[in-house]
Amino acid sequence: MEAFRQVEGVVTPLNRADVDTDQIIPKQFLKRIERTGFGEFLFWDWRGEEGFPLDRPEYAGSPILVAGRNFGCGSSREHAPWALEDFGFRAVIAPSFADIFRTNCTKIGMLPVELPEADVQELIQAAEGEPGARAEVDLEARVVRMPGGREVPFEIDPVIRERLLNGWDDIALTLAHQDEITAYEQRREREGPVTTPFA
Repeated sequence: MEAFRQVEGVVTPLNRADVDTDQIIPKQFLKRIERTGFGEFLFWDWRGEEGFPLDRPEYAGSPILVAGRNFGCGSSREHAPWALEDFGFRAVIAPSFADIFRTNCTKIGMLPVELPEADVQELIQAAEGEPGARAEVDLEARVVRMPGGREVPFEIDPVIRERLLNGWDDIALTLAHQDEITAYEQRREREGPVTTPFA
C-alpha cells in the first residue's frame, strides 16, 4: 500500500453524524471482486441532493473528508474505505469512528483522524463557508493544520502510525518475517508416516 506521511488539499465537508457503511457504499454495489471501481458509487443515495458536496466542482479532487461523529458505523464491510479511497480521499477527520471501519481504513493506507467535536465543526464550517478551503493532515507531526493555519494535535496508536508511515499492509508485515517463517518450516519438515503391511 502507499505510505502516508502528509496530505494537503481541499477539505470536503459532510456535516452528518452516524454515517454508516451502507450509506458510504450501498449493498447493491458490493458484487465486484476487485478492490477498485467503488468510488463512483460513493454516497450513492445522497448524490443529486441539492448542494451535496461530492457533486460540487469546488470539492473535486479533495483528499480530505471531514464528517460528524460515529463515522463508518453499521456493517463491517471493507468496501466502505475502498470506495472512499477510490474516490480520492486519503484522510477522514471526525470526532469518532466505528472501530472496524477505523481498522479497515488503516489496512489500506487511509488515515482516520479523531479530533474534538469543536475542531471538527470549525473545519466543517470553514469548508462550507469557503468551498475550496485547504487543510493539511501531517501524520509525521501528528497534527492537522486548519485552513487558518492553527495546528490541532491528534493521537494515533504508535504501531498503526509506523505501519502507515512505511506503507506496510498485512502482507508486507508477514513478508518482513520471511526468514523466520522459512526457518520454522524447515525445522518442521519431516517425512510422512511410515506404514507397514499386515503379515
